[in-house]
Amino acid sequence: MLRPCAALWSAAVVLCVAAAQYSSDHCDWRGSGLSHEAHRRDVEQVYLRCSQGSLEWLYPTGAIIVNLRPNTAPTAALHLCIKPYTYSQGSHVYLERAGELTLLLAEGEHAQAAVRCFPLGDGALFVEAVPATDIGRRITALQYELVSPRGPGGQAHPYLSPASCEPCSDEEVLLAVCTSDFAGVGSVEGVASGTGDAASAVAALSRLFRQKSPAFVRGPARGGRWRGRVRVPRRCGAPPPADAHLLTGSIHFGEAWLGCARRYGDFLQLYRRAERAGTNPCRVGAD
Repeated sequence: MLRPCAALWSAAVVLCVAAAQYSSDHCDWRGSGLSHEAHRRDVEQVYLRCSQGSLEWLYPTGAIIVNLRPNTAPTAALHLCIKPYTYSQGSHVYLERAGELTLLLAEGEHAQAAVRCFPLGDGALFVEAVPATDIGRRITALQYELVSPRGPGGQAHPYLSPASCEPCSDEEVLLAVCTSDFAGVGSVEGVASGTGDAASAVAALSRLFRQKSPAFVRGPARGGRWRGRVRVPRRCGAPPPADAHLLTGSIHFGEAWLGCARRYGDFLQLYRRAERAGTNPCRVGAD
């Protein structure tokens, strides 16, 4: 959707880019719109070079353009996903390409913490402050991730593709246990109510092979189980809780999403066969 003032903003981008007034560690950016107070149509260029991070714009006025330039492999297949914090307000968020603006998030949608994704090559983020007489309590705050459409084990990214309920192949399971954001042995203790295409459930793990971030917390008792919430595609359901399963998955915006799962006894047989054949992608503490 092209806004009526897109042409004006395009000129502003070229002619009215303000001097840098902000701080950045290349992953996270934090700045204040107060430096725009005297020039409300200033547009600031921001450059971020990490695969994930956050942006916090205090007292938003004018606009900022957020350019993602990751120091990684070729970015042609990468998508940018953004998620506002629930307290975020004061700005509309657009996709900007060649002076044209397409609305991604209106200010009123920030409190819903809705995730929006688009191919990284489609353009940059254009964050425009909503004019207000009192900006003292306004903060625009977003999280971002650069992701591939397919995750570890070939699983679809939860925000980019509809969930496939086909079970993972043997090769995908072996790859997932080595490369997923989390992998462990346990069960999903019932799927709770939830909205949208995914539901929330509690996973209890007797063993945790790996986790990228602390999605699972160990109980206080010695040898206690690791517990945490996982998101499960509603149309696929969760593994039955009666048997222990190998559980793997990805973590996005602090939430764990269930990926490849296999009954643990079956996984052990698969793992040992691959170990004897020398085809395991990695070694884990399976027994």
